[in-house]
Amino acid sequence: MTAINDKSVDFEALREQAVALRREGLSRRQIRDRIHVHNNDILNRLLEGEPVPEWTKRPNAKDDLWGKARELRLRGLTYDQIQLELGCSKSSISLWVRDLPKPERPDATEQARLASRKRWEHELKVRDAERSRTKAAAAAEIGTLTDRELFFTGVALYWAEGAKDKSYDRRESVTFINSDPNVITVYLAWLDMLGVEPERLCYRVSIHESADVAEAERYWADHVRIDPSALQRSTLKKHNPKTVRRNTGEHYRGCLVIRVAQGADLYRRIDGWWHGTVASATPRLR
Repeated sequence: MTAINDKSVDFEALREQAVALRREGLSRRQIRDRIHVHNNDILNRLLEGEPVPEWTKRPNAKDDLWGKARELRLRGLTYDQIQLELGCSKSSISLWVRDLPKPERPDATEQARLASRKRWEHELKVRDAERSRTKAAAAAEIGTLTDRELFFTGVALYWAEGAKDKSYDRRESVTFINSDPNVITVYLAWLDMLGVEPERLCYRVSIHESADVAEAERYWADHVRIDPSALQRSTLKKHNPKTVRRNTGEHYRGCLVIRVAQGADLYRRIDGWWHGTVASATPRLR
């Protein structure tokens, strides 16, 4: 086959050959090798208007990235900016957009800002990875709790979060409230270890009246494995317009209140356990 740079070759005749090969389903590379045209601009002209064969299209997850990269390039973004937006390599971006016009070179201020952003995002990833490793290692140190370990955990947890008797307000009842489902899980495991029967547990939700009360009730009932109809009537808190609430959004489910029926004796024991713990720990401070 005669090369394109031979002046005697008729362009239209060569185009007919290229189009015919394209319609047979050949790729650009195959056509290039058949007619010996190695200039991309000329090859583009020869194949202008001819659709790409289906088999040469990329049937993979990068198709969306390819299209987005070209769109961003046409909007004037640099390789660095496209990489920041899409998270793919510069080599892939170069391959996808090299036929598009180059954008104007960004000024030094913009380049410095972009470099600073990339460094900070890298630093955040490093910190997140280190944070995750530390937490995972600490969790592994706990292993399986013994009954005695769970006992002291529950005593401290109740004294931090549970209702307490006051000399001026006698309330010897075991009532616990918390918004953290993990705390609720540990507390219930502690009650079970103490032998508190499930039938003695009374549940209700405490939540702001503006929240999705029904959804919160379903969530907490599912968490403690009871039917929502077994919940007592929810306590609705009125919103104070002078305060700015941060506990809002779709993940806000209020608090779960757990009361142990006929719990006066258990409360007195919890009170004693806590003060016994304090008395035992105090000498360590001397």
